Amino acid sequence: MNENFWKDKYPEGIPTEINPDQYPNIQAVLKESCQRYADNAAFTNMGKILTYGELYKMSGDFAAWLQNYTDLKPGDRIAVQLPNVLQYPVVVFGAIRAGLVVVNTNPLYTTREMEHQFNDSGAKALVCLANMGHLAEAVVPKTGVKTVIITEVGDFLPPLKRLLVNSVVKYVKKMVPAFHIPNSLKLNDVLALGSKKAARNENPDSGDVAVLQYTGGTTGVAKGAMLTHRNLIANMLQAEAMMASNLEQGTETIVAPLPLYHIYAFTFHCMSMMKSGNNNLLITNPRDLPSMIKDLKRTPFSGFVGLNTLFVALCNNEDFRNLDFSKLKMTVSGGMALQIAAAERWTQVTGAKICEGFGMTETSPVATVNPIEKIQLGTIGIPVPSTLCKIIDDDGNELPLGSTGELCVKGPQVMKGYWLREDATKEVIDDEGWLRTGDIAIIQEDGYIRIVDRKKDMILVSGFNVYPNEIEDVLASLPGVLQSAAIGIPDEKSGEAIKVFIVVRPGESLTKEQVVEHMRSNLTAYKVTRKVEFRDELPTTNVGKILRRALRDEELKKIADAASK
Repeated sequence: MNENFWKDKYPEGIPTEINPDQYPNIQAVLKESCQRYADNAAFTNMGKILTYGELYKMSGDFAAWLQNYTDLKPGDRIAVQLPNVLQYPVVVFGAIRAGLVVVNTNPLYTTREMEHQFNDSGAKALVCLANMGHLAEAVVPKTGVKTVIITEVGDFLPPLKRLLVNSVVKYVKKMVPAFHIPNSLKLNDVLALGSKKAARNENPDSGDVAVLQYTGGTTGVAKGAMLTHRNLIANMLQAEAMMASNLEQGTETIVAPLPLYHIYAFTFHCMSMMKSGNNNLLITNPRDLPSMIKDLKRTPFSGFVGLNTLFVALCNNEDFRNLDFSKLKMTVSGGMALQIAAAERWTQVTGAKICEGFGMTETSPVATVNPIEKIQLGTIGIPVPSTLCKIIDDDGNELPLGSTGELCVKGPQVMKGYWLREDATKEVIDDEGWLRTGDIAIIQEDGYIRIVDRKKDMILVSGFNVYPNEIEDVLASLPGVLQSAAIGIPDEKSGEAIKVFIVVRPGESLTKEQVVEHMRSNLTAYKVTRKVEFRDELPTTNVGKILRRALRDEELKKIADAASK
């Protein structure tokens, strides 16, 4: 494809290029923002505000402690296993200032997943929430982790509130199982020690790894994507360029319900919003909708970053629908396909349109997004500035516009490669820097891109390609459907057959016949199935993406068990 194809596809005011070398490293961005917006709120959680000035001071204290009281050296890996609490940005930016590589770790991980990630990354230190302490106790001895720092949910709150919150979490909700990790330290003690020393700001090269971000593992074993300072700065500037016309600097409050340890939220809140001096309202547990809605009621917000399942859940909540949305001017969706029915409902409830984007861990993560001035529902928008996209066939040949094939992305946000996995890197990044996404897509004449589906999730019915997203989109428009998933299961007649799983909205009822009839009315015959299973819930990743693979594995096991009897 002609490299100039995208040049005239951007709305007025959005640059076609960014300078990924505008800053030498993340330290430089952080310092500039924290000085410029020192008195502004940077992060808010549980009613407590952390200003940019405080963020710089406290992250400096953590960096000073790492430099003066441990034997950790620049380039060493530190695992950070925290939910959305104020401690997260302090620890992450402190570690980066000390030149360490941050290994973002999901607090919901099992011991097996923690052990894999710590050993694979070679992590030498761990910062985790007391709630996970019992898991760390079991895992740490089997890894190279020598330094363990523990924090409790309310540790950064004022003294009385701290005592209250931590006590409730520990004794009332019983969310902190007993644990004993020899020589572990408390984060507040560490910061107090660090405050007695001055931090030496390391000055890493832009090509050095800043974050080791493990892929979701939805398609196999989790691999560490090496995201460099330049990758993350490029994506920060790309996201900023796409939003600049709509967001002011230093005045916005953006709701952050998605976990910061996930790259989508990390780049948006810890990078783009940090650069623009805006406030991030951290939601610690987005599954607790009543608490989240209380936070939203208390803090007027102008932006919201979420994904399909969360938008659906909130729009079905009466208290949410009654909130004041007068300041809301931007909603961003990513992480999974946005269903048109969900987007329309969100706009109906809040008055704000949703900009859907597309990205991967491997692209830091944003590769494409709908410009807010020119949204096309059902698409993932256009490439962010300084990014090219193309469509290829199974043999790697580029296909003409309007063809269906695998989407490839090229730009300064594409990862350095997979940690310690050169072969896996070569499988996805070619010699020219093109990344194969594993997603089937179409580039339209107007430059907008439509994802048809995950390559690996495609169902082959009697030689016809069936894409689960299409079926799920249709099911989403059936009244009474809260969530749905479609998978392919082995079938003697057709090679594969479709099976759908449905979660019904509370208080509503649905029959199999109604589901089948709705599918018949909206889909070609080979895309319709009578294999319908109703569930109370569907398996999801930590960010709410439905795990089709887990459902498929369950079905394959059932088939295998039946065959062995």
